[in-house]
Order: sequence, then structure tokens, then C-alpha cells
Amino acid sequence: MSTLPSRSNPSAASAPTTTPDAALAQAKKSTVDPESVTLSGYQVEVSYGPKDGSSTDPSDASRPHARIGEAGAFPFTRGIHGTMYRGRLWTMRQFAGFGSADDTNARFKYLLDNAKGTKANTGLSTAFDLPTLMGRDSDDALSVGEVGRCGVAISTIDDMARLYADIPVGDVTVSQTINGPAAVIWAMYLAMAQERGIAWERLGGTLQNDILKEFHAQNEFIYPPEASVKLVVDTMEFAGKHTPKWNSVSISGYHIREAGSTATQELAFTLRDGMEYVEWGIKRGLPVDAFAPRLSFFFNSHNEFFEEICKLRAARRIWAHAMRERFGAKNERSWLMRTHVQTAGCSLTEQQPLNNIVRVAYQAMAGVLGGCQSLHTDSMDETLGLPTEQAVRVALRTQQILAHETGVHRTVDPLGGSWYVEALTDQMQADADSMIRTIDGMGGVVAGIHKGYFRRSIAEASYRVGQEMEAGDRIVVGVNAYPEGNEERSVEILQIPHSVEMRQCERLAEFRRLRDGDRVKRCLDEIRRAARAGENTMPALVDGAHGRCTLGEMVQALADIYGRYSGGPEW
Repeated sequence: MSTLPSRSNPSAASAPTTTPDAALAQAKKSTVDPESVTLSGYQVEVSYGPKDGSSTDPSDASRPHARIGEAGAFPFTRGIHGTMYRGRLWTMRQFAGFGSADDTNARFKYLLDNAKGTKANTGLSTAFDLPTLMGRDSDDALSVGEVGRCGVAISTIDDMARLYADIPVGDVTVSQTINGPAAVIWAMYLAMAQERGIAWERLGGTLQNDILKEFHAQNEFIYPPEASVKLVVDTMEFAGKHTPKWNSVSISGYHIREAGSTATQELAFTLRDGMEYVEWGIKRGLPVDAFAPRLSFFFNSHNEFFEEICKLRAARRIWAHAMRERFGAKNERSWLMRTHVQTAGCSLTEQQPLNNIVRVAYQAMAGVLGGCQSLHTDSMDETLGLPTEQAVRVALRTQQILAHETGVHRTVDPLGGSWYVEALTDQMQADADSMIRTIDGMGGVVAGIHKGYFRRSIAEASYRVGQEMEAGDRIVVGVNAYPEGNEERSVEILQIPHSVEMRQCERLAEFRRLRDGDRVKRCLDEIRRAARAGENTMPALVDGAHGRCTLGEMVQALADIYGRYSGGPEW
């Protein structure tokens, strides 16, 4: 039925070892009862009682990792702040990025206008197109047909300036979903802020910059794992010195889950990735309390309502213990797992897309009940194309209704103490801890990447759920049940014209024509020198952005030293 352990056998959590063929044979022997088994494979009892919940008694030392505790106090199961949303609502962060920098800038302003009047903080999340994600300029031969399609095209500091034109980046937090070339994109952003006269100390936001999950799931890597993690540590070190309000890494389980992992795998792999960055930072000589408070997390919120809530509660507990006991952090802020949550894009269906509004609403509520600090709600039409303005407005209104009409913000951790919730939180923690020990035994995350452990585990989990759906054991409304209405096309689709790519390439040619070629060469040589010497590359990258080097040129300068990675022999 499942490659994950049941509630009765928490010690069995380890890497799934069955092959897809074996999983199929197992699926043929038994069927899943969706009334009693969660998406992650946990058997759910008909009812729960006092024997199933964690002890709330501080004197109960027999279950120290399972204590519920109080919000704002170690181990932060109930939340990282004592008053949670009574004191401050979560940040309502909306994802935007398509076409040119000017197109996305207009969408940013639209989102900010529609967020006026809310008591919650607002933030802008930036999606980049595939060439940018892969560190290639818009006029690269491999960029043809992809410019501006799945996000915004950014090749130069001028593009960056147009992207955030008239946006008060000193006051509005900005998130950038970029990984392989994250250091270069961030350097362009920092240089752009300097040229606008905005002090780095004022900049608040998050660089996703989580390259490890790219090797697990998303495949948008450029350099070998070791060099890639080195660049992440460069940004951690640089942020600690220059940008006190900036989160240098957003350790992301979101894409792990989108690739097909279970909730427990997402929990374990994400937190172990975070521990890997901490280990590399300490090896660099950075005091853990100098960078750990600015690490943040990014989780998926999927359809299995209670699993998603318990995942976030367990995550805070695991991270707090790891930072205090494994890494010896003294600053309480280093113990806090601050997290952004996004609803599950992979759960949305092309069939009956209006149903996605309902899915997103429940997923968003799970994220809030789980205690997230910021939230992004997907648009109903994302399986059909880039979101339209109407769709993103509905997604934002979903959060505003949740915040102002449901009352979920009025008390801390309202499901805390539920026997089922506490039992499931304990179970997911125990199983994630076991997976983390398995990864430790391999020598860490980078070693596990080379062994193919993460990809294999995710693929097996995805295969199992796919088989359950095809067999009809898992109902997906409008897909394998209730198809009435599938023939209707009730939403508009946003199309990106080819003229966007043509105009972007024209701008890039003009940018190159007007710049100082000798200065560009000096800047690129300095990037190579810093990389070759093992120095922090961020100062050279910022200078390169000021010197009008393009994204592709700076990425290639690093590749001249680090090489490019296409996958290990196990892949």
C-alpha cells in the first residue's frame, strides 16, 4: 500500500527501496482505502484519544521531543511568536513574472493596488523565465522560444531596474525565485538598489537560492553540487555583513513536493538540506548565530489537510532541536523556523479549473493553521497558462477572506491539543528524523545527491500515488471522477506574444553596444580570479553588474572555473 511506515511502526522510516516494477506488483495485490490512508501512506484510525496525543506536562521527560509547549517558546511546535496572527497577520505574498520587465512591473503595481487597505504586510515574489533560471541571456541560442514564457526575462541590470521601477523596494519585501544563477541575479538587484540610492540595510526580502533541491527535483542547476553550495555560502556570508533584513536562502521543500514526494519526504529532505547549508557555513568559519537567523524555509501546502498542518508543526520542532543541540546555536532566533507556504500547483487540474479556487482555499487555510509567516495562493488557471489579472485577484482575495472573515487568526495554533493532530505531528517528526539519520549515514546531502538517493525516493513515491489515481483509489474531482463540465472552457488564457522575445533581444543588443567593453572584460576576469582563489564571489559579481556584464557572461565566467554539471553516473 505504501512505502512509508504506518503509525504502528515509526522506526521503519527509511529510504524506499522498492523499484517501480515492484511497486506496481504491490499495487496489484492490494488497493488503497482513501477513507483510511493519507496521501503519504499513513493509516488513520477511526478515532483518537488521550493515549494518542503528546503530553503537555513540562515535567513529562519521557517524551521530550513530543511536547506541545507554548507558542513563541522552544521547541516552537505551536508557532514562533507568542501571539501569532493576533499580533500580526501573515505576509500575503503574490507571485508574478511574465514577458518583459515592463510587463511584470505593471503586474506588481496591480497586485500592490489590490492589497491596499489590508492589515497584512504585502510582498512581491518574482518568477523568472527558463533562460534566466538557467543563467542564459535572452539572445542565447538555447533561449529561443522560451523568453518571457514562464516568467520574466532578466539579462542585465537595466532589465532589473525596469522590473522594479517605481516599486519602493526599500519598504516592500521582495522575493526572488532563482537558484542556479541566484548569486548573479542578487548581485544585479543589489547594484540596482545602489544606483537608485537605496541603502542595502533597508532592503528586505528573500533569495530562494536553494540549489540542493534543484539536484533533488527541479533540475535547474548549472555547476557541480560542491561549487553550487559554495556559492550559496558566499551569499550567506555577504548577507550577514551587508543586508541585515535579507534572507539569503529560502530552503525549499515546495519543488520537492511538486516533483511527487510525500509530505514526510518533503519535511525530511528540506530540513536536512537546511542542515547541510549550516554545516557548510560553519566550515567556512562563520559563527552559526551570525547567519542562521536569516535562513528561511518554503513549504508546499497540498490537499491532505491535516498532514500539511502537522508537517509545519513538526518542522519547527525538528529545526529548533537541530539548531540548539546539533549545531550549538545560542541565539534563540537561530532556533526559529520561519517559513513561507505556497499552495500546491501540482494539485491544480486543467479540467474544471474553477474547482481550483476551492482547492487553493483549503490549502491556504492549512498553511495558516500550521503557522506560516507568509503565504502565496496559486491562481486557478495556472495549469492552462500564466495567470490572468482576474485569476491573481481571486487568489489574493482568497487570502483576504481567510484573514478577515474566517476568524482563524484569533487564537494561536487552534488545532493544538487535538489528539489526532498531536499524534500525526509526532509520527511525522519520528519518520522525518529517521530519514535525516539515513542521509547523515550517507555522509550528508551532497553525498546523497551523488548516490541518487533523493531522486530515487521521490520517483518511487510519485509512482505510487500515480498508480493509486489511475486505479481510482484516489479520487481527483474532475479527473478520474465527476467529469461533468470537463468540456467547458470557462477561463481566459494569458498568451505571451513572440514580440516580447524580439523586443528583449533588441534591448540586449543595444545594451551591449553602449557599454564599455574593456570594463566588462576586467569585471569578468575579476569574477574568474575570485572563483579560482576560493574567495567570496559576491563583491566581484556586484561590480560586474555595475560594469554592465550580462547574466550569461557572469554565469559563464564562474563556469570557466567551476565547470558545468549534467548529472552524476547514477542519474
